[in-house]
Amino acid sequence: MTNLNIAQVKQKHGIIERENYNKPKSENSKQPGCPEEKVKAIEGALKHFQMI
Repeated sequence: MTNLNIAQVKQKHGIIERENYNKPKSENSKQPGCPEEKVKAIEGALKHFQMI
């Protein structure tokens, strides 16, 4: 799991992330999507820690 994958799933569930220093320089830069099996694993972890 990457921090990007975790941040994408948190954003999907409305968990607000703080601003970070390494934001993309251009507005139309593309980020890879998170595979479905990783989404389910991250959601399971967030449920375990009662974040969602």
